[in-house]
Amino acid sequence: MERRRSFPDVLAGGVFVLIGGAFVAGSLGYELGTPLRMGPGAFPLLVGAILAALGLAIVVKGLVAGEMISFGPIPWRAIGVIVLAVVFFGFTVRGLGFVPTSAVTALLTTLASSRVRPLTAVAVAAGLTVASTLIFVVGLQLRIPLWGPWLGF
Repeated sequence: MERRRSFPDVLAGGVFVLIGGAFVAGSLGYELGTPLRMGPGAFPLLVGAILAALGLAIVVKGLVAGEMISFGPIPWRAIGVIVLAVVFFGFTVRGLGFVPTSAVTALLTTLASSRVRPLTAVAVAAGLTVASTLIFVVGLQLRIPLWGPWLGF
C-alpha cells in the first residue's frame, strides 16, 4: 500500500514552524534570565520553541504517514457569522459595554451552526456571558465597563 503525503499537514506544520521561529527570534532581543528568575524573553522563547517543535512534528507526520482527506463543502454561513461577531465585538464593546456585547457575540457565534436550536443558543450565550464576565472583569480585573454609554444607564 502506497502512502501519500499530506500537503495540508506539511503546510500547516510549516506555518507553525515559521510563527514559532519568529517568536524565538523576537525573544532573543530580551533578557532571558535564569530558570528561577526568568526575564521577559523567557516565556516567548519557550512558547515559540514548543510551537516550532509541534510544527516540525506535524510536517514529519505529513511527509511520512500523511493521508489525503477530502474536505466537505465550505461552511460559508459559519465563516460569515463568526467574522461578523468578532467585528461586532470590536466595534461595540466600548459603546454597549462588556455584558451586552459579549451576549450578542456569543449568541451570533452559537447560531453559526444550523443545528443549534434557538433556546440552546440563548442558554449557551447566557452561560458564556456570565463566565467571561467573571473571568475577565472580576477575575482579571480588566477595566472594561459592564454597561456602556450607548445604553443610557
